[in-house]
Amino acid sequence: MFISCEEAKRLIKEQDAQFIDVRTPPEYEMSKLPDAINIPLQELEARVNELDKNRPIVVFCRSGSRSHMAQQLLQMMGFHDVHNMGPYTAWYQCPDV
Repeated sequence: MFISCEEAKRLIKEQDAQFIDVRTPPEYEMSKLPDAINIPLQELEARVNELDKNRPIVVFCRSGSRSHMAQQLLQMMGFHDVHNMGPYTAWYQCPDV
């Protein structure tokens, strides 16, 4: 289940959520979102030490499929506050909060 763009932006602004783009580096370079960190899905497990378990996480990708896998993987690794925004295009569907 995807969270709304309003909820994603609220989490980032009000709770200092980590905003993680799990797309490949070429996809990331083509369409970066503000303050998003690129950690491709295939690198997530190896780079998990870059994330703070005490802060919420919002993940996204191109369609929502990889971000769903990232959400599940992070939850299995002990991250409890992980949200899936789904496709990166959702970011543009609401005004900034």
